[in-house]
Amino acid sequence: MGTWEQWTEAEIPETNYAKTVDGVHIAYQVLGTGPIDLVLVGWLTNLEHIWRWPRGASFFRGLTGGTRLIMLDRRGTGASDHTIDAAQAMPLDARMDDIRAVMDAAGSERAVIFGVEDGFAVAALFAATYPERTAALMAFGATARVAWAPDYPDGRPWEEYREEIAEVERSWGTRVLAEAWIPYVFPDDIDDEAAIRFYASWMRGGGGPGDAASWYGVSWETDVREILPTIRVPTLVLHRVGDRAVPIANGRYIAEHIPGATLVELSGAAHGPPAGTDVAEAVRDFLIELRREEAELDRVLATVLFTDIVNSTAAGAAMGDRAWTELRGQHDRVVRANLARFRGREIKTMGDGFLATFDGPARGVRCAEAIATGVKPLGIEIRAGLHTGEVALDGDDVAGLGVTIGARVGAMAGASEVLVSQTVKDLVAGSGLTFEDAGEHELKGVPGRWHLYRVVG
Repeated sequence: MGTWEQWTEAEIPETNYAKTVDGVHIAYQVLGTGPIDLVLVGWLTNLEHIWRWPRGASFFRGLTGGTRLIMLDRRGTGASDHTIDAAQAMPLDARMDDIRAVMDAAGSERAVIFGVEDGFAVAALFAATYPERTAALMAFGATARVAWAPDYPDGRPWEEYREEIAEVERSWGTRVLAEAWIPYVFPDDIDDEAAIRFYASWMRGGGGPGDAASWYGVSWETDVREILPTIRVPTLVLHRVGDRAVPIANGRYIAEHIPGATLVELSGAAHGPPAGTDVAEAVRDFLIELRREEAELDRVLATVLFTDIVNSTAAGAAMGDRAWTELRGQHDRVVRANLARFRGREIKTMGDGFLATFDGPARGVRCAEAIATGVKPLGIEIRAGLHTGEVALDGDDVAGLGVTIGARVGAMAGASEVLVSQTVKDLVAGSGLTFEDAGEHELKGVPGRWHLYRVVG
């Protein structure tokens, strides 16, 4: 109860606006600075009003553990535009554009989309439509369909739902409806006067009685069951076992029909997510595992090529800055032309050399040979080293032990020499390339001794 009685003014994040392609202004807030973006998609909300609720503020802050939280008032609700007609406000694809516009405005290329209650439908559609922008999908207290059907017995009958819509239109934002709903949403607060008052105020902050009745009608018509099997992103479904507003059978259905989805059945009966810390804890655990898996999946097998101009410091001093800069430019053109020819990917230049990767070791070796031959008419020589191994993708860069080994092999090469690790030699068997033994060596910072080979044709 104390959480409702402690009415202190919470620090409210700045509210900004994103404009959708159909000209609707969507209010959004950004909280936290974690490495993962988390977009929270709910029902009727008002971003600034919700921060007056200490329990809600605590819940939202709890979600920022390791994330940058992005919250929005979807079109027709809260601080977003209400001056839109039903055709603009209702369709899932229009509401999906709310998410996309807010992500663009917040500089979020890819995010976890968290659909709470009715917000799950649009979150699921977004995940299925834009998997490249969806790191993961999460659901809380959600359903794929509200309406009962012979093939969906866990839905609600129309007669019951129609009576609820009528009650919403009569009593929205009043104490009467707050007292009727709070046993379902926050059963621990049924005798808390502050909780009841706030709950009625929350309704009014999200929209008027007509808005709420319209959204109820949309929920009745919505059915996302067909798209669940098409979702191909990591998915977490959270649902309370005692939820009376949306029984747990609905959450189980979602988890069963999204490939690879994880279902976490939470204790308790509260339909409102901020009741307790277990929701935020489950979210954090899921995101930690997601980051671990993504780090593993961001490792690929690649052939790494390092090149370097031999005696570049002395040559530059002898030639002077202007002449050396011009010669360096000619060298770079030779390297890049051969990278394009052999389908190499330039990662970066380092000093007087290049780091590049290839998806095939034979192409990497032939590219190194071509570069060594191509720069000789310029009066310079290069050394080159190659290794094939697992590398970690780090944006446009690569890292890891495979990269370190490639660098060490390159550093041991002589003028116009291409050295490779035994891994490269073994993988290009049958390519027509020939090698001679360059002996075993210790590579600085790399465990063990490494057998190297010199390319001779």
